[in-house]
Amino acid sequence: MKKKRLLKAASMITIVSITLSSFNYSKASAETKPIQEASIVNLKSQPVYSYADAIRETVFVESKLDSDENGAPDRIAVDIIRPKETEDGMKVPVIMDASPYYESLGRGNESEVKDRDKDGLNEKFPLYYDNYFVPRGYAVALPEMVGTNQSDGCPTTGGYEEIESIKVVIDWMNGRAKAWNKNNQEVKADWTTGNVGMIGKSYDGTLANGVAATGVEGLKTIVPIGAISSWYNYYRYEGLTYYNNGPGGLASRVASSSRKEACQPVFNRLNTEADDGSGDYNEFWDERNYVKDVKNVKASVFAVHGLNDYNVKMNHLADWWTALAKEDVPRKLWLTQTGHVDPFDFRRAEWVDTLHRWFDYWLLNKENGIMDEPAVDIERGADNWETQSSWPDKEAHDVKIRFAPGVNEQTNGKLTTGPVTGNFKQTFTDNPQQTEKEMVTNETMVKGDRLAFLTEPLTEDVRFSGVPLISLRAKVDKEDSNLSVYIVDYGTDTRINHESRGEGIQTLATESCWGESTETDDACYKETVKTTHTAPYEVVTRGWFDAQNWKTIELDDPLKAGKSYKFEWNALPEDYVFKAGHRIGVIIAGSDRRRSIPSSTKATFEVELGQSYISLPIVSGKKAAGF
Repeated sequence: MKKKRLLKAASMITIVSITLSSFNYSKASAETKPIQEASIVNLKSQPVYSYADAIRETVFVESKLDSDENGAPDRIAVDIIRPKETEDGMKVPVIMDASPYYESLGRGNESEVKDRDKDGLNEKFPLYYDNYFVPRGYAVALPEMVGTNQSDGCPTTGGYEEIESIKVVIDWMNGRAKAWNKNNQEVKADWTTGNVGMIGKSYDGTLANGVAATGVEGLKTIVPIGAISSWYNYYRYEGLTYYNNGPGGLASRVASSSRKEACQPVFNRLNTEADDGSGDYNEFWDERNYVKDVKNVKASVFAVHGLNDYNVKMNHLADWWTALAKEDVPRKLWLTQTGHVDPFDFRRAEWVDTLHRWFDYWLLNKENGIMDEPAVDIERGADNWETQSSWPDKEAHDVKIRFAPGVNEQTNGKLTTGPVTGNFKQTFTDNPQQTEKEMVTNETMVKGDRLAFLTEPLTEDVRFSGVPLISLRAKVDKEDSNLSVYIVDYGTDTRINHESRGEGIQTLATESCWGESTETDDACYKETVKTTHTAPYEVVTRGWFDAQNWKTIELDDPLKAGKSYKFEWNALPEDYVFKAGHRIGVIIAGSDRRRSIPSSTKATFEVELGQSYISLPIVSGKKAAGF
């Protein structure tokens, strides 16, 4: 039976070779209001407005939500800082970082919150956006997501309410909604052009993705950093559940301390509707899938993601990026070898400069050449960056690499691009107590709880760019089991230590300053450096699968003992170079208890080697495989 995947189109990567200026988009045709004329030097806006004298205000935008069901519309709190000249008729665009984290968890590497001394006043604008961009003729707005800090209502972990709570702020900035100050006096956003750029890491960037997918007028660009594109992929992988009670637990964690008790029924509902027991995709998750609504996106996108981010995994970026490409959305991409890290902390000077030019172009309409530059920056090694016109690489072609038997039963299998003749089979049994390290080390040793397939040492570098696909033809003796695949680089090398506490960076005691400061809000942040380690192997990418979801992620289908199945799933997207002299390894095993809830069946798989393979998108195709 042909397998159906609800998100198949999103997870299959389409290669598009571009420079940023090649998109079908006319800025001249976009409707914009008159803007201020900031001083422009070297094609960049200059700091000519006083940060110390800037206007700071808090407004409460009224939404049509009643997420806590108290009979009153939820009002969304927004802290705004803007040049004082806006009181005299100057209009400025807005840089917006909407977040659920402003009360307690904080933003950035130093976990900044708005009200540090808990006196009820938000003295601090977290991060450097205000310090740097307000003097350059921008307003900075920090909305508090529904149910968090001073905003009314309850969080719903990616649901409609959260996206609408931020969309309505943009509506207010464009005259389509109402807002009040703390004295309950109506306030209008007559100081802005209505041009808004959203930015943020993790949850903040996720809100940017979700709001962009509504197509709201006035949102000109988004800069999502390590952002979620589908909440199913945050808590699930191909039918497997990472851990229980995720959505309700996160909603409770970010909710305002004064609202947790009132919102408990909402948190309980989230956990029930998420259906941890099956791990299947349902209406709850479909509401939280922004990729399906990408046709609505009108804003340009500058995305940043860690190739080794195992918080918000790379499939979020790949699905979103591919869907944007199909809609010809103007876009730019940075891919780093770190984990869940902000570019301010892994490439600071270049990041601030690039972001500055990006916002100048999209919000101030300044022609500065940024759209003529290569679309993609990829970090190949620690602070070693290269540019290319597309991601995945336009020269990457899927190469079917088959699993072949070893020389005898005492040796592990081989990887080959040639045919595998003969009816060869190998078996392994799911061991839910096995660690990942036990799965991937001692790679030449035959073990009963994993299969290992290796190349000979490579004669030249081999690069793959995109999404690997694993296809197993196998029989299983239980109704259900977990499956895992690991693509491993066996070869001693010095690499970014992305599994360290800092996920590839170390925070130093020294600081650097980015913008202007006041006594209550300084522009100085601790510097960072990349951390590296030398190791005999690197797990390049991973992928997991619930065997009961062999037909679709929407429905479990219990397995029948003795029946031959074709199990197919994707590993996480990557862009990686295996160096000459190293070996490529593919490890197949059962449960990965570190990454998901393990299976309890301890099923045994009988894998038919000649009919099983991994498809790798290798740059220059089969001729470059080298084995």
